[in-house]
Amino acid sequence: MSEYSIGLDLGGTNLRAAAIDTQGRMLDKVSGSTNYSEGRQALVDDMVNSIAHLRKNIGADGLTGIGVVVPGFIHLKEGVIANCNNIACLENFPIRDEIEKRLSARVILENDANAAALGEKWMGAGRDVDDLVLLTLGTGIGGGIISRGQVLHGFLGMAGELGHITVVPNGNPCGCGNRGCVEKHASAQAISAMARLAGLGDVTSEQVHRMAVGGNEKAQEVFAAMGQALGIALAMLINTFNFPLYLLSGGVLAAWDQFAPPMLEEVRRRSFTFRHSHTRIEQATLGNEAGLFGAAYLPYRRSDALAQAAR
Repeated sequence: MSEYSIGLDLGGTNLRAAAIDTQGRMLDKVSGSTNYSEGRQALVDDMVNSIAHLRKNIGADGLTGIGVVVPGFIHLKEGVIANCNNIACLENFPIRDEIEKRLSARVILENDANAAALGEKWMGAGRDVDDLVLLTLGTGIGGGIISRGQVLHGFLGMAGELGHITVVPNGNPCGCGNRGCVEKHASAQAISAMARLAGLGDVTSEQVHRMAVGGNEKAQEVFAAMGQALGIALAMLINTFNFPLYLLSGGVLAAWDQFAPPMLEEVRRRSFTFRHSHTRIEQATLGNEAGLFGAAYLPYRRSDALAQAAR
């Protein structure tokens, strides 16, 4: 039987799991909604049952390991979710050890944005580089940093909190305690907030996009402001890391034609490195499956590291 791993991506509304082989071929996939109202035990049952279903279908003999990705701050060594508003029922619960015990298989826990960056590195837009930064543009803004092919965690595991880079001094207040975070000036939520302030009504970011495409100048100004904020953040990242590739993903990418020109103009203005190198800023390619691929790659990456250490 060919070698494969199972990746599970636990999101705010959906739970998805997939069996993926070493060549990145998706062998089987299951998905369903996440019903947090039923409590922790029901949620853990859903996770374990999804993985067990895939293992039964594909066969246990070839299973290398299991990667589980969740939003929030994770104590990686302990395998515990320390902070996550979306899944508070799992906070401070030994989720990794519980899944390992119930399935008798090795489990690796990772943050969702880090896993998405790893997925893009393995099977997406970052396959040709070993160093990249991913910004996920959704309701908020997340991020992941891949350095020498590995997730950059920092000493606590909190590296890559890119949504909280300050882009507007004394700007909009953020739940993190700061003001002017890029998340509060360039996310889908920020687009809706700016549209309300511009008098466009209580609209979604998708509706603002349609208005902008239709020629609404106020909506276009919203995306210009969003692009400028994002450009400031990207220029800081380019000046800091000097990586060859910076990727953007998430639902807001649908408005790329609206925000990318002011974003790139801002990056050119603020980064000497960008102006005088072949640094790339591009759209990610795996969409909402990046986290699944990253989750499935976690056991392979661990196996490769152990093999190198044994040599």
